[in-house]
Amino acid sequence: MESQQLAERAARIALEKKAHDICILDLRKLTSAVDWFVICSADSEIQVRAIADHLDATLGKEGQKAWHVEGQEGRRWVLLDYVDVVVHVFYSATREHYALESLWGDAPVVRVDDDAREIA
Repeated sequence: MESQQLAERAARIALEKKAHDICILDLRKLTSAVDWFVICSADSEIQVRAIADHLDATLGKEGQKAWHVEGQEGRRWVLLDYVDVVVHVFYSATREHYALESLWGDAPVVRVDDDAREIA
């Protein structure tokens, strides 16, 4: 699976557990460290864990094993690293605090439409 397809797939999987405010940042022209960030929010620490677990399990079944996972203990920001794609699952208040989108403000952003459950 190409990195863009993996990013889009991760966004759709996050929607299955009611993640919201999902965006995909295209970092290919800004850094050589990663191609894509997928960023999403959850309304509780339990939901953060549920989204992260669902992503890990579903992508794992599809042959995409995370190289590294961080934050499962704290459940306020879980990072799943698939090398070219990094998925960030945030508790809403934590996302506001770290403001990754503004740190990578030059990156093209694709918003994922929660209602239509499609990549917008």
